[in-house]
Amino acid sequence: MVEDEETVRSFLCRILEQAGYSVIQAATGERALEIEAGHPGQIDLLFTDVVMPGMSGRELADILRSRRPGLPVLYASGYNEEMIAERGVLGPGVGYLPKPYTGAEILQRLRDLLKTRGPVAGE
Repeated sequence: MVEDEETVRSFLCRILEQAGYSVIQAATGERALEIEAGHPGQIDLLFTDVVMPGMSGRELADILRSRRPGLPVLYASGYNEEMIAERGVLGPGVGYLPKPYTGAEILQRLRDLLKTRGPVAGE
């Protein structure tokens, strides 16, 4: 999960961990790539903000999907879906969640994306 706003990142981690997900978190795309490079296990989904300082969520997703083909991506953004689509962010295996969102909305979107990928380790 990659989110540059600390309060949002903390909220997301709390929601996901309480739902039983293991969360690897980063504040920037660059840090996420460092963490991913040293992570020997499977990563089941990338949940990232679209617009962040430095590397965008789209750039991060492109790099991670080249390293981990088929990785589902859930983008979150305060921008509307049309603007996100114009940036070429939406596509197969990609979801979008507009901000603000609730914990229930996050969990439902994650379940939907993970379901399309197939069984996840530990399930």
